Amino acid sequence: QVQLVESGGGLVQAGGSLRLSCAASGLTFSTYNMGWFRQAPGKEREFVAAVSYFTPNTRYADSVKGRFTISRDNAKNTVYLQMNSLKPEDTAVYFCAAKYRGSLNSYEYNYWGQGTQVTVSS
Repeated sequence: QVQLVESGGGLVQAGGSLRLSCAASGLTFSTYNMGWFRQAPGKEREFVAAVSYFTPNTRYADSVKGRFTISRDNAKNTVYLQMNSLKPEDTAVYFCAAKYRGSLNSYEYNYWGQGTQVTVSS
């Protein structure tokens, strides 16, 4: 049974930082691309960042480039999202997702976590 468990969300002031973690189990982590998505109230879920399973290739949404960094630790079966210079518009539930190999340009992920709330106050 695959499980993705996010942690690290919370309330932070604009300009602050948070680091999200997603611990994966029940899959061969090193063969999965990992992604972060977010969904704000009243909006559709949107792509934030992804990291490939094999090489340290990454991809970011334009809205977070230069502020967010995705990374992974295959020894710990964990993917991270370091979020700096946070803005109120970053407020959302952040979801971790796993996709077996494939292209980082595809948003068709196999497994999803339950999400963690990030709230940025102005």
